[in-house]
Amino acid sequence: MAAPSGPAGSPAGGTGEPVKPKAYFAIVEGFVGSLMMFVGSIGAGWIANGSPMVRNPVVISLRTEGWGVTTSTVLLTLGAMLLMRSWLRLGQRLQNWGPGALRSVVIAIGAWSAPMLFAVPIFSRDVYAYTGQGRLVLEGLNPYTTGISALSNWFALGADPAWAEAKTPYGPYFLWLERAVVQFTGAQPDTSVFLFRLLAVAGVALCVLYVPKLARLHGLSGARALWISVANPLFLISFVASAHNDALMVGLAVAGTYLAATKRPIWGILLVTASIGVKPITVLLLPFIALLWAGPAASLGRKFLFWGATAAISFGVLALSGIPYNLGLGWVWAILDPTPGYTGYSPSGFLGQRVEALANVLGLHGGMLAGILRTGLKYAGVGLVVLLMFRGDYSKLIRRMALAFAAVVMLSPIIQPWYVLWFIPFLAVTGIRNDWQIKSLYVIITFFVVFGAQDQLSVWSFVQLQFHASTLAYLVALGFIFYLLFIDVHTRKLLLHRGLSALLRGTKAWVAPAAVLEAPATEAITLVPLASKGGVSVEPRPPARRSD
Repeated sequence: MAAPSGPAGSPAGGTGEPVKPKAYFAIVEGFVGSLMMFVGSIGAGWIANGSPMVRNPVVISLRTEGWGVTTSTVLLTLGAMLLMRSWLRLGQRLQNWGPGALRSVVIAIGAWSAPMLFAVPIFSRDVYAYTGQGRLVLEGLNPYTTGISALSNWFALGADPAWAEAKTPYGPYFLWLERAVVQFTGAQPDTSVFLFRLLAVAGVALCVLYVPKLARLHGLSGARALWISVANPLFLISFVASAHNDALMVGLAVAGTYLAATKRPIWGILLVTASIGVKPITVLLLPFIALLWAGPAASLGRKFLFWGATAAISFGVLALSGIPYNLGLGWVWAILDPTPGYTGYSPSGFLGQRVEALANVLGLHGGMLAGILRTGLKYAGVGLVVLLMFRGDYSKLIRRMALAFAAVVMLSPIIQPWYVLWFIPFLAVTGIRNDWQIKSLYVIITFFVVFGAQDQLSVWSFVQLQFHASTLAYLVALGFIFYLLFIDVHTRKLLLHRGLSALLRGTKAWVAPAAVLEAPATEAITLVPLASKGGVSVEPRPPARRSD
């Protein structure tokens, strides 16, 4: 069944009542965690060599003295883990997702994002590459064929050297935005970062607006879907603190999907096309947007007709968009020629490593077999997209789209931490149950937050430290996870099976009512048709249901 309404049977995710005071405890705790991350970022975040910040005495002390780097690392990691606890506790405190819950989640997102808006980039420094690409376009060079090393003094921009010869994987619209930012700031790194961060926040705002709407179309709590997808720490850190352009890509895709699902298909196609113009991976959504346009009773011939019409509109617009600045169709390479290699924590990368090791022991060509496995899994993801295009109920179309998106990401050899955020909003609006599904999400979010905290630290090699900064961050994060799992009386209810939790405490297992600990399980999904009122489509509210 769908997530319930409030205890009195009023619609879930409503905003009719003021925020309940108990939600503020988690919100304030998360704000403190975000503030700690802001302070820690000054000493352990990524600052461009050309930034005037590097000449500030306080910054110099925090980045060159052992005590400064140690303090910054601890604050950054502890703040991220405190934000993780706040997210979990907010979900517990809101319980049944009744009236006022949506307002609470929106306030939490705003409060937790505010300090990150002014932080030094953390967990990634890709945002500095945006400035370099903007300079390329401004100087008449093509980022699809030229790396930022072609620029004078490019290293002072703060970009990772890996971008030196790399072609941009972004669409033409984001290149336009990069050019506009650089033209306005003169490529000043700090101001450029702030403006790129505002663009990312615009994507977050689109998600805040449309995720609850999409969830309610499926008879689910908009507040719970927003809490799962946008309020989670990985989303806010990656899309606000790191300022990844994926935020704008996802926001436009969510908005376009909602418009297509509410009988505004052309606007939906155009918004998804805009998402592709930021980062082309969302081209995967177009076949499902076309099916929304074709309608529930579409024959196979009608489906092919609407697939063709959708492709013609989207690719036609993108082709015209490549004319300014002579960008052409360079964005296509990002789909056809992806980044080589793999990440060891991706399913494909991890399994490939095991196969390679075993094959080498047996005297076989391990590298070749691992490569075949990774290639096979990648194409299996594409095969699942095709299967989900043709098979399944219309009422579960957005769920099918979410699963197709997840398959491509999870079976790819390379998974960056923020890649999982591409499909989580679509899963959230179509139903994530409070069983192994939500616990799997807890594990994924926690893993990538911990990974980012210890992997992406900017520390000079000459700084004398008792522990390497990444080791220190890992130990702090591991200690906090132990606290959440076994000591914290609130979060261990979420993270451990109740029987195991009781065994560890030496008490008899007792199962409290689900409504006390967490929202009842939700089924995925039934796409609710829009009601009509006075000739105008209106969004349905979930029917009142009793609490489990």
